[in-house]
Amino acid sequence: MIFRTTPARRPALRRVRTTPAPRPLRHRLDPARVEEIPLRAPDGVRLGLTRIHTGDTGRPAVLLLHGHTASSDMFLLPETRNLVDSLLDDGYEPWLLDWRGSCRLPYNETGQRYTYDDVALYDIPAAVSHIRAATDERPLFVVAHCIGSLALSLSMTAGLVPGLAGVVSQGVFLTPKLAGRTSLRMSVAGELLKTRIDHIPVDFRKVGLWSRYTPLFALASRGASCPDPTCQILHNSAWGTGASLFVHENLSAATHDRLAELLGPAPLWILPHLRRIELARSVVRWHETDRRYAALPPNALDAAGRVDAPVLLLSGSENGLWLDSQRLCHDVLAHRQSRLDVRYTEIPGYGHLDTFLGRGAALDVFGHILEFLGERR
Repeated sequence: MIFRTTPARRPALRRVRTTPAPRPLRHRLDPARVEEIPLRAPDGVRLGLTRIHTGDTGRPAVLLLHGHTASSDMFLLPETRNLVDSLLDDGYEPWLLDWRGSCRLPYNETGQRYTYDDVALYDIPAAVSHIRAATDERPLFVVAHCIGSLALSLSMTAGLVPGLAGVVSQGVFLTPKLAGRTSLRMSVAGELLKTRIDHIPVDFRKVGLWSRYTPLFALASRGASCPDPTCQILHNSAWGTGASLFVHENLSAATHDRLAELLGPAPLWILPHLRRIELARSVVRWHETDRRYAALPPNALDAAGRVDAPVLLLSGSENGLWLDSQRLCHDVLAHRQSRLDVRYTEIPGYGHLDTFLGRGAALDVFGHILEFLGERR
C-alpha cells in the first residue's frame, strides 16, 4: 500500500519591492518642476535626491534631511501648506535627500545594514557635493530633522560639509537625551527581540492579527485614546520605546491617515549605535577601528569647534522623544564653544514630528526657519 503524504506548508515569503527607483513622492507641485536625480553614495548605496526647479538661478539652495524611517515626503505634504511651499514662496530652491534610512527606498527593509557613521560619511557629503556642483556655489542651507540632524552634526564636526550658509536642526543635534524609560525599553527590546525580528513595523494591516508583532501593537495600545494601531505604535509608543512622536491634536485627519506611508518600520539592528550615542550624551562614532571611518571624530561634541555654520536649534516644547536635547545642546555649546553662532528656539505646544507634519506648522514653526535663513542669505 502506498501512503500519500501532504508536504508541510511553507510560510509565504514576504514580498518586497526590488525596483531600483525610490517610491514616487506625493505632492501637488507641477511634475515638470520636480527632478528625481539618481545618486549613489561613495560606497555604492543608491540614494534619492530631488530638486525642485524654480527657474531662478540666483536662489539660495536648501537641503532637507528627514529622520530615520521617514522620507522626503514629510516636507511635501499635499494636504497642507508644507515646508517646501514656504521655501519656494520665500525665494529658495529646495533639494530633498532620501538617505539610506528612508522608507521610500526599495531596500529600506531588506538592504544591507549600516550605522549612522555611513550616513555622515557617505550620504550627506555626497548630496552636498552634488548640489554645490549643480548650483554654481550658491549659498547652501540645510534643514535637518531628528536622525538626519544627528548624522549632519557628525558630518559637520568631521569637516566633510564645510561652508554651509546656515543649519536648522530640529529635535536633536550634538547632545541626544532620551527619557530613562525610553532608554531602558530600547536596551531591553534590543536584546530580547534581536533574534526574532529585525524591524518593528508600523502598519498593522500589513502584518496581520496573527503575527509575531501582535504583542508589540497590543502593548502600544495600552492607554491610547486613538483606535488606529499605527497611531498607537507611533504616538503612544514610538516603536515600543514608550516615547511619543507628536502631539496628536496637531495632525490633520489626512496626515493622520497617512502615518503608515510617512513612517516606515524601525530597524532593531541600529539600536546598539543609538544606545551608545544616548549613553554618551553625544554623537559618537560606531566604527572605532575601521580605517574607512577615520575621518569621523570619535565624539562629535568634543569636535564641535569645527562647526563653521550658524545653527538654529529647534524643538517643540512637548518633544516626547528627545526631551530637552536641543536646550541642553545650546547650554553646553554656550559654555564650551562660546564663539559659535548657535541659538535655540522652542515651539510651544508642539512635539517632535508635528513641527513639520502639523496642520499649523506653516504658521507656528516655518516662520522661525525662514527668519533664520533670511538673516544669512
